[in-house]
Amino acid sequence: MPFTNNVMIVRHKLLTELVKLWKNDELVDRIDRLPIQLSPRRSKHEGRCCVHKERAVWRYKSLPLLGMTMEDETDELTPLSEFAFRAMKRAGSGAPREDILTVIDEACSSCVQINYEITNLCRGCIARHCMTNCPKKAVHLKKNGQAFIDHDACISCGICHDSCPYHAIVYIPVPCEESCPVKAISKDERGIEHIDESKCIYCGKCLNACPFGAIMEVSQVFDVLYRIRSKKKLVAIVAPAILGQFKAEKDQVYGALREMGFADVIEVAQGAMETVEREGHELLERLEEGQPFMTTSCCPSYKEMVKKHAPDMAKYVSDTRSPMYYAARLAKQQHPDADVVFIGPCVAKRKEAQSDEAVDFVLTFEEISSVIDGLGIDMGTTTPYSMAVQSVREAHAFGELGGVTGAVKAYLKEKAESLQAIQVSNLTKKNIAMLRAYGKSGKAPAKFIEVMACEGGCITGPCVHNELKAGKRQFDKELGKETKTYDDMD
Repeated sequence: MPFTNNVMIVRHKLLTELVKLWKNDELVDRIDRLPIQLSPRRSKHEGRCCVHKERAVWRYKSLPLLGMTMEDETDELTPLSEFAFRAMKRAGSGAPREDILTVIDEACSSCVQINYEITNLCRGCIARHCMTNCPKKAVHLKKNGQAFIDHDACISCGICHDSCPYHAIVYIPVPCEESCPVKAISKDERGIEHIDESKCIYCGKCLNACPFGAIMEVSQVFDVLYRIRSKKKLVAIVAPAILGQFKAEKDQVYGALREMGFADVIEVAQGAMETVEREGHELLERLEEGQPFMTTSCCPSYKEMVKKHAPDMAKYVSDTRSPMYYAARLAKQQHPDADVVFIGPCVAKRKEAQSDEAVDFVLTFEEISSVIDGLGIDMGTTTPYSMAVQSVREAHAFGELGGVTGAVKAYLKEKAESLQAIQVSNLTKKNIAMLRAYGKSGKAPAKFIEVMACEGGCITGPCVHNELKAGKRQFDKELGKETKTYDDMD
């Protein structure tokens, strides 16, 4: 994982320790002691009031890693061992939970309730723009003439901030709310952040935006590990972004997955070739029929955005399914008795998998990193596992921005020589508004639009393992080793 802040280190450490307990068949028996071991008596915890608060956070962060949410706790005296027992029981009963994200209320406690504050830069001016323009009369004066905000009356409208001639009023963001491009996160009546599923597009931006790590995925790790221990046949289908994740040759990474317990590993790049072929022909057909433009359809977060926030864009989205969809069916054809596990950098793939009967579980690169460490697997010494089928370089390039466009053009060859194409990466508020405008007007600056929720494409997804810049360099390096191209398939 990109250890760019301590929250990510904590997340990795906790899941690694839980996997170690599972490996030693001690998960239920010893999990209650884990918060104490991670935060022993008299240890220092910067950012927390005391060791007991830190232990409580360890405890509650264990729940989503076990595949549960905060709503599963109805009695605060329920020990972690009971939740671990329930997790294993659930894992043995069938499908994983449908919950995708959860907010750890015990960790979500330090952000401001009101977004504006008047600093000591206030000069106590006679104009008093802040007071006279406040619609709720929430700005008052101290005895020294400086202004202050009554937080009980303030509605965070920002008018005072905009009207102050001294810029003495500062805006204090709530990071998760700021990062969400569709306003799906807001505080509930207790001041705890709540995710509105009717708005959420599962882009995962909030996951790493929260400085306290209060937003977490509901993991399926132990559902998969349970099946490994039960000798259930599992097949891993691995996203193209794997090329930029681990400091090892991809065949060694696949060897590590085999050592974990997967019976076979199939590259999603094989599914990407099917996507390219279908999407390329669909693009030509739509343009011939007079449609002004078409967008890609492989990013599940983008499709959620269109469905929930830009319905006018729906008719311009390709009907072709994602590489995961086609790779999963390939896996089921080869191994009809196996469960298929998608492995990638994406939160939204969990949502896509819920409507795909061929995908049984979804794990992230971040989770795989923790599992490999927890099981004590050394990629440097694993037996390499090579692919029986070699995918074209352009299919592997799906992992980065421009990869889909490049693959479609390479497949269509001379038919795409004059094709105008653009890429829209990073689903920000601005980019979403732009896409909405394309949909409403039926006009776009290009005939083919590649849309990715993450800036730079999948290699910068919310659940990657490698540091982003290093991952980009490694991806490009490993991509260059893929020798087969569409030019070889004439």
